[in-house]
Amino acid sequence: MDRRIKKSQDAIMNALISLMAEKEFEKITINEIADCANVNRGTVYFHYMDKYHILDCCIESHLEQLGEGCFPVEGTVAIDSKTSLLRTFQLMEKNADLYTTLLTNKGLPAFRNRLQEIMIEGIHKQIVDNNINLKVHKDILAQFLTSATVGVIEWWIIGSMPYSAEDITEQLWTLLELNQMIPVHIVKID
Repeated sequence: MDRRIKKSQDAIMNALISLMAEKEFEKITINEIADCANVNRGTVYFHYMDKYHILDCCIESHLEQLGEGCFPVEGTVAIDSKTSLLRTFQLMEKNADLYTTLLTNKGLPAFRNRLQEIMIEGIHKQIVDNNINLKVHKDILAQFLTSATVGVIEWWIIGSMPYSAEDITEQLWTLLELNQMIPVHIVKID
């Protein structure tokens, strides 16, 4: 991709996040996004259909970055689920303003919902891959684990991260152990 295109897209997405930190998403206009990004309105519409499209692309971009940062780079040693969880918390801690904005903007559950969808897929895959059978339907188990984990993440971020990434990982891991819900799957590199 042309660097100028990427630079414009990044500026537009960053402008949206910046505006969302100040006001509700529904009250943000394309003109405000363009002004904040220092581009003209036509440039915004050249790259995106509307502000909802910008938001969707922004969410996918940040979730992709989060995923890339939490899993091993191809050709490196595989990591366990606990390490992956720790890396998730560390990246969220490092980018606290971004994740706080994405999780706290009134009337905007899009980020939380997409995070939950991705986690359900991953946890369901671990349940199937590890043949976990706890006399509970796999879809119910995946929903339970995801809701608990996303709930803790959301509480931690909205509460201004009262514990370090290491502490919150240990606490969540302990809860999973107590409930015999440890995802034992090792992230493998194909």
